[in-house]
Amino acid sequence: MRRRPQVPHVPDRPLDAVTSIKVKLATLIVGAVSITVFVFWFCIRIVHLWPSAAGVIAGAVALILVSRLARGMTSPLREMASATQAMAKGDYSQTITATSHDEVGRLAAAFNRMAAELAETDRVRRDLVANVSHELRTPLTALQATLENLIDGVAPADPRTLQTMLTQVERLGRLVTQLLDLSRLEAGTVPLDRHAFAIEPVLAHAVREQELTNSGIAIDMSVADAGLAADGDAERVHQVVTNLLENAVRHSPQGGSVQVRARRTENNVTIEIIDEGPGIAAADAERVFERFYRADTARASSDGGAGLGLAIARWIVDLHGGEIHPEPHEPHGCRMVVTLPGAHSLPRRPQEITQ
Repeated sequence: MRRRPQVPHVPDRPLDAVTSIKVKLATLIVGAVSITVFVFWFCIRIVHLWPSAAGVIAGAVALILVSRLARGMTSPLREMASATQAMAKGDYSQTITATSHDEVGRLAAAFNRMAAELAETDRVRRDLVANVSHELRTPLTALQATLENLIDGVAPADPRTLQTMLTQVERLGRLVTQLLDLSRLEAGTVPLDRHAFAIEPVLAHAVREQELTNSGIAIDMSVADAGLAADGDAERVHQVVTNLLENAVRHSPQGGSVQVRARRTENNVTIEIIDEGPGIAAADAERVFERFYRADTARASSDGGAGLGLAIARWIVDLHGGEIHPEPHEPHGCRMVVTLPGAHSLPRRPQEITQ
């Protein structure tokens, strides 16, 4: 992001060290009155000028002093007005010289932070549009080519061709669903149905779903405590586990295995998804949770990964007040660790209450 260099403390702002705009204004008024009186006295007593001439000279000197001091006090405001006009046209690289220590200086510093955040938001927006366009264009191009071949009679409408088309349609459906989920999560319109729920059924359901859609990768699940429970939205936690499992299976070699572990840690519940893939480099540990970011671009683009699963998982975990982060797994692979608030006990079922 291009920025103008910050200008250090300059002589045009002699009152920058003052920490209050009220004190600055008081200093300005007292200084103007004092210099006016002094110049008027000097012109009459020392230079022996007429009072009218002395008054004009004293007023001119006071005006120059006030103008100089006021210019330094208001220059950040003028810069902000100019920068605001530039930002309205889409230029978020503007910064304000924030050398003052008063309210105006703090406003200038806040303006600079806002400009930086807007620039980052604009960058994310541009990247999002570009990535979504790319992700949508790839399956649409494949569908268009296949349909053209079917219409022209180049390719027969056999089960293999129809399966390829179905795969591309499913890829489009997953992308649209993930984008909608991410949009709702960022807007805060996804309420959590929080209650105590058992971890084991949630993990088992996600594992069964993954086993039905993927072959060649063994998934092993173990829960340290049969009564392990978490406090949260079971459906959203299932979504987190599903996204992590899909990502782990996608990056595991054919014939490899994925491990799903759950245990209690103090007042929390820790879920681990361990794969045998290439792992995540330390430099990518945080960026993998960004939308559309891919640590392995070539591989992810070839197998349909859109780079949204981990972003959605982090949003959901954050909404629960939990934590998610990757860790290296020896000798190779990645351990994705999810920490959720634990629950001390599960609510009794209706049949148990009536007994």
